[in-house]
Amino acid sequence: MSSFPRPSVRERSAAPRLIAGVVAVVIALVVGISLLSGVVAKTGPGEVAVIRNGGPAASQIRLVLQPASSLTWAGFFHSTHAYPASQRFYTITADPSGGDKPGVDVESVPTRDGVQVGIEATVYFTLNTDPSVLSNFDDKYGNRTFRSFDGQQLFAWEGADGWSAFLDQIVRPVISNNFREQIGNFRCQDLVSSCALVQNNSSVTGSSAVASDSNQNNVNIAQVQESVRQGLIADVSRTLGGAFIENFQVNLVKISLPDNVQTAVNNAQAAFAQVTEAQAKVQSAKAEAQANEQRRRGTPRAPPAPRSTSSRRSPRPSRRTHREPASP
Repeated sequence: MSSFPRPSVRERSAAPRLIAGVVAVVIALVVGISLLSGVVAKTGPGEVAVIRNGGPAASQIRLVLQPASSLTWAGFFHSTHAYPASQRFYTITADPSGGDKPGVDVESVPTRDGVQVGIEATVYFTLNTDPSVLSNFDDKYGNRTFRSFDGQQLFAWEGADGWSAFLDQIVRPVISNNFREQIGNFRCQDLVSSCALVQNNSSVTGSSAVASDSNQNNVNIAQVQESVRQGLIADVSRTLGGAFIENFQVNLVKISLPDNVQTAVNNAQAAFAQVTEAQAKVQSAKAEAQANEQRRRGTPRAPPAPRSTSSRRSPRPSRRTHREPASP
């Protein structure tokens, strides 16, 4: 027989209750942690968040969290609308294959003389993170969806694709219109000097026109950049209904010509190169002919150097000899 005492009936009935209690505590902890994760919020270094109340007060904004915030009580069933707080950019390209992605626009606009040029540019900007301004922005644009490049309907705060969908539908037309207006103020050769090679120009033609216009082209492109920047400051605020986007910078990298115009430019440049080569050959032939003629005639002798008058010796005076008469 075993020497260990057998548990009493009370002890045997308490064991299941103890196990049930432990399980209940574990469940309570899990539920508590889950609830706690749903009532606090925080932001990363590059984002700002608008926290909206849940439940019956879901339409009210509770608070705005600035970038890299700590854990903050946000309330039960709240919703978080996170937007980018760091500098963002919008790319404009002339390559049709490069525009099939979020945040990229294919842009081609006419110059004053009707040449359809492509634009390679980048527009930089930041979202205004002032709490009152951002709350107004979320009221206007945080509760509606925008069509993304792949056809989805996304909120502006739904990651990078959602933000790009917002830019494509709301901001992109403003950027395009500003570039169209500013580029339309210049002729093609005012922006791309090689246009002078294939356009009628009664004052300057050929390579001389390209050389003379190069410096002025840089000035004109800088003027386009600044004019577009100033235009975006005013037009984006007017379009959005507030100064929600700020710190615009425009970098106009390149203005490209249509394929047919670029081909004509290449052909003209090749023709001018051939003319220059032919002219060089003519000059070389003339120089060689002159050298041959000189060799045929022979090298002329150098004329003798003139004698200096100061080196001439003055004539010596004649001496008369006095002779005595001979004696008788």
